[in-house]
Amino acid sequence: MTNKGFQDEIELPEGCQVSFENKTIKIHGEKGEADRKLFDPAVAFKSEGNKIIITTRNNNKRNKKMLNTYKAHIKNLIKGATESHIYKLKICSGHFPMTVGVKDNLFEIKNFIGEKVPRQLEILEGTEVKVDGAEVIVKSVNKEKAGQMAASIEQLTRRPGFDKRIFQDGIYLTEKDGKPIE
Repeated sequence: MTNKGFQDEIELPEGCQVSFENKTIKIHGEKGEADRKLFDPAVAFKSEGNKIIITTRNNNKRNKKMLNTYKAHIKNLIKGATESHIYKLKICSGHFPMTVGVKDNLFEIKNFIGEKVPRQLEILEGTEVKVDGAEVIVKSVNKEKAGQMAASIEQLTRRPGFDKRIFQDGIYLTEKDGKPIE
């Protein structure tokens, strides 16, 4: 009985190129370059034409899990390089009208619940933040950076000790990478 490993393929969309360097996979697309360090001694990657082939050494449960995890990471890299990851947040203010804006490399909230000192947050490298009316849009080629930036903006208006059902002022996540939050 042979103990052959698992194998799976990922189709690359048109205009995408892949390269493997020092345990790092890089996907080049029209929106930019996305890269991630993926290393497991039992998992191997290779590129054939417009496909990425992932193989494992042994046929066991752990290797199957790693193969599927890496497959999900590579799909996120491809989506980021071709479309960008977009997170949307909504600005909610009840009593005090807050002013939200982007200045240089800072995200700034003025007059949040009547505060005199503005709340500021440094924008992560590789992310783009845009304020459009009552909506904040965060874009990035890297899904983790886009998600972290959106979470940091949401945490900037956090008020511990207050009931969220009553005190609803703040900035809240409404859409994660194309999927609405209910």
